[in-house]
Amino acid sequence: MEKTKLTLRIEKSVIELAKDYAHQHQTSLSQLVAEFLRTLDAPGRTPQAPILDDLTGILPADVSVADYHTYLEQKYEQ
Repeated sequence: MEKTKLTLRIEKSVIELAKDYAHQHQTSLSQLVAEFLRTLDAPGRTPQAPILDDLTGILPADVSVADYHTYLEQKYEQ
Protein backbone atom coordinates (compact mmCIF):
# COMPACT_ATOMS: atom_id res chain seq x y z
CA MET A 1 0.00 0.00 0.00
CA GLU A 2 1.42 3.33 -1.04
CA LYS A 3 1.81 5.93 1.68
CA THR A 4 1.86 9.68 1.28
CA LYS A 5 2.59 12.62 3.53
CA LEU A 6 -0.28 14.60 5.06
CA THR A 7 -0.01 17.95 6.81
CA LEU A 8 -2.53 18.73 9.55
CA ARG A 9 -2.94 21.87 11.59
CA ILE A 10 -3.90 20.94 15.14
CA GLU A 11 -3.42 22.73 18.45
CA LYS A 12 0.00 22.01 19.91
CA SER A 13 -1.46 20.80 23.22
CA VAL A 14 -3.66 18.27 21.39
CA ILE A 15 -0.66 16.99 19.43
CA GLU A 16 1.35 16.54 22.62
CA LEU A 17 -1.50 14.59 24.25
CA ALA A 18 -1.81 12.41 21.16
CA LYS A 19 1.95 11.76 21.08
CA ASP A 20 1.90 10.76 24.74
CA TYR A 21 -1.06 8.45 24.11
CA ALA A 22 0.68 6.87 21.11
CA HIS A 23 3.86 6.35 23.11
CA GLN A 24 1.96 4.72 25.99
CA HIS A 25 0.27 2.36 23.52
CA GLN A 26 3.49 1.60 21.64
CA THR A 27 2.29 3.00 18.34
CA SER A 28 2.87 6.09 16.26
CA LEU A 29 0.74 9.16 15.85
CA SER A 30 0.48 8.37 12.13
CA GLN A 31 -0.85 4.91 12.93
CA LEU A 32 -3.43 6.33 15.36
CA VAL A 33 -4.70 8.78 12.74
CA ALA A 34 -4.77 6.08 10.05
CA GLU A 35 -6.75 3.71 12.31
CA PHE A 36 -9.26 6.43 13.10
CA LEU A 37 -9.70 7.36 9.44
CA ARG A 38 -10.28 3.70 8.53
CA THR A 39 -13.22 3.61 10.96
CA LEU A 40 -14.95 6.34 8.95
CA ASP A 41 -15.60 3.87 6.13
CA ALA A 42 -16.66 0.91 8.30
CA PRO A 43 -20.36 0.21 7.64
CA GLY A 44 -22.55 0.58 10.70
CA ARG A 45 -19.71 1.73 12.90
CA THR A 46 -19.57 5.08 14.63
CA PRO A 47 -16.04 6.51 14.88
CA GLN A 48 -14.79 6.38 18.42
CA ALA A 49 -11.66 6.88 20.41
CA PRO A 50 -9.33 3.85 20.62
CA ILE A 51 -9.78 3.79 24.39
CA LEU A 52 -13.41 2.75 23.88
CA ASP A 53 -12.26 -0.32 21.97
CA ASP A 54 -9.93 -1.13 24.88
CA LEU A 55 -12.78 -0.85 27.38
CA THR A 56 -15.34 -2.80 25.37
CA GLY A 57 -16.04 -6.19 26.90
CA ILE A 58 -14.51 -5.50 30.33
CA LEU A 59 -17.79 -6.07 32.17
CA PRO A 60 -19.59 -9.40 32.06
CA ALA A 61 -22.50 -9.52 29.61
CA ASP A 62 -25.04 -10.04 32.41
CA VAL A 63 -24.29 -6.71 34.15
CA SER A 64 -27.05 -4.14 33.63
CA VAL A 65 -27.31 -0.41 34.11
CA ALA A 66 -29.54 -1.09 37.12
CA ASP A 67 -26.78 -3.25 38.64
CA TYR A 68 -24.33 -0.39 38.15
CA HIS A 69 -26.71 2.10 39.77
CA THR A 70 -27.19 -0.25 42.72
CA TYR A 71 -23.42 -0.56 43.05
CA LEU A 72 -22.99 3.22 43.06
CA GLU A 73 -25.76 3.70 45.62
CA GLN A 74 -24.13 1.16 47.93
CA LYS A 75 -20.67 2.59 47.39
CA TYR A 76 -21.62 6.19 48.11
CA GLU A 77 -24.34 5.59 50.69
CA GLN A 78 -23.74 7.70 53.77
